[in-house]
Formats: sequence, structure tokens, C-alpha cells
Amino acid sequence: MAVKTMIQTIRDTLEEEMRRDESIIVLGEDVGLAGGVFGATKGLQREFGELRVMDTPLAESVIVGAAIGASLNGLKPIPEIQFADFIHPAFDQIVSEAARFRYRSNGAWNVPMVIRVPWGGGIHGALYHSQSVEAFFAHVPGLKVVTPSDPYDAAGLLRSAIDDPDPVMYLEHKKAYRLVRGEVPDGERFTVPIGRAEVKRPGRDVSVFAYGLMLYYSLQAAEVLSSEGVEVEVVDVRTLQPLDRETILESVAKTGKALIVHEDNLTCGFGAEIAATLVSDGFDSLDAPVRRLCGLDVPAVPYASALEDSFLPDMQKITEEIRSLAAY
Repeated sequence: MAVKTMIQTIRDTLEEEMRRDESIIVLGEDVGLAGGVFGATKGLQREFGELRVMDTPLAESVIVGAAIGASLNGLKPIPEIQFADFIHPAFDQIVSEAARFRYRSNGAWNVPMVIRVPWGGGIHGALYHSQSVEAFFAHVPGLKVVTPSDPYDAAGLLRSAIDDPDPVMYLEHKKAYRLVRGEVPDGERFTVPIGRAEVKRPGRDVSVFAYGLMLYYSLQAAEVLSSEGVEVEVVDVRTLQPLDRETILESVAKTGKALIVHEDNLTCGFGAEIAATLVSDGFDSLDAPVRRLCGLDVPAVPYASALEDSFLPDMQKITEEIRSLAAY
């Protein structure tokens, strides 16, 4: 076992997978000699060459379009979108082409590619470097969306995404890159199944459903509340599409109370789908209304530290919300 950061794990897993499978290629803005803005592809071009680790123009539609073409011709591309905020020019390629290729070809063609997307706030990135885009893409059948919250899952889900015959959007929280550390097995090609949530901390009083950086804060809040006699069950949703409804419902059947936490805007955020699942299929288990703690309904994450802190949920806000729900 080795203790690694999220970004170390992603970089090491990419290297291991490229050594294992020569059909894997990486492409994106500054992914070559520069190693990417966050260092996720550092050193890969030196080892694998410019034909397998390719710098591209600043044109996201081209990056994803080229990756689709490569995937249709026997390669396994891993395009990187430098920041989630810049993914919108590629929206049509992802949604209208990649996600629907298998369906439109009646199963004759598939698009095996992994779109790596750094996302989320908390780094003072302001308007164009802080957006949460998961709800846009989790809405699309044919596209899988995963959000690892710790290094073990980062490695396991990345391998599963590479193995998947269809397109997978792999969301990497930027603040978690170097904040979150964890043990990762050495020399073992393990995978984490897409479509399965995980109970990261068992509890009996309240269920908290989170992903990305909010999972990290939720676990911290659960530790604080345990000293007060409130035992919180923390469920890492980790795959948004397909959603593991069974684990979600099993958790609330045990606790009777649910809090959903994400940093995207409240209105039409992904938490609404979890809430709908609980109300439609788990209503008899609920002892209190389902609650959501999310980002504010404003156009973007502010730059100023005080305003950014006001926008984003954090450990203290999650703790207070759970405490209130537990007392309901």
C-alpha cells in the first residue's frame, strides 16, 4: 500500500494503463511536455511519445471530436478538458455523437473513450474555473458519469472507465487533487465498478449522500457529530449515471432521514434526482423531509474568498444541517 494524493493516483494510473494497453492515447491542451495544468499527465509524453500524448489546439469541440474518431478506429482515447468550465463547446460532440453512437448504429459501433474533466470550486478560480457540470451530462442516456472522491476510487474508477466500451465522463475535483490522501494498492490492477455507490461510514441516525469534495467534508462532519452521539451514515454516490438507487434506498431504510450534499446550484442540481428516488421509492422509510444542502442559485462561484465560502457547502454547514435533521 502507498499513501497518495488524488492527482498522484490519476497520473500513476494513466501511466500504468498506457504501459498495459498500446491503444490508449491521451490528448488535450498542454497535456504533453507541460504535463497538464495540474500535472496529471506529467512525464507521459517523454515515455510514450507525441503520437500517444498529444497537445491540441484550444478547441474543445476538436479535442472531443478527434477522440470520437479515434475511438471508432480501434483506439482508446482519453481526452482531457482543461477545466470543466470550457467543456461547453464540446457539448454537442459529447451528447449528440459520443453518447448516442451505439444507439444510432443499432449496436454496430461504440465509442470507448474517457473524458477527464477537472471540476468544482474552492480554489478561488471564480467564474471560468469553478463550475459544476455534472447535472448537464448525467441527464444523457448512453453517457456514464463518475466522480471519484478518494485515491482508491480514483484509480479503480479510471480503470473501469478505460475498460468500458462506451463513453465515460470522469470528473476530478480540483480542490481534492492535493487535499485528499488515501491508500492505494501497489502493483495491483484493481477496479471499482461503475454504477455502485459505497457506504464510506456506517450510521444509524441520518444518511448523507455526497460526492466529490463534499464527500470529504461530509465524513469530517460525521466525525464531529459522533462525539455528540449522532451516528451519520455517509454514502459516496460516486457514479451519477448510472445511479445506484438500491444502496441509496437501503441506507434510508436504516436511518429514516436523508441529507443530500453537492456544490452545484440547488435548482435542478443532481441531488434532485436522489431526492426524487427517495420520495418515490423510499417514502415509507422517511421520518423527516428529504433535505438538500447545495451551492447557491447564483450564476457562478464568486472570486472573493468570503463570497466563495458563502456559496459553497463546507464541513461546518454540513454539520449544522445534519444536527438539525437529526433533531427533527
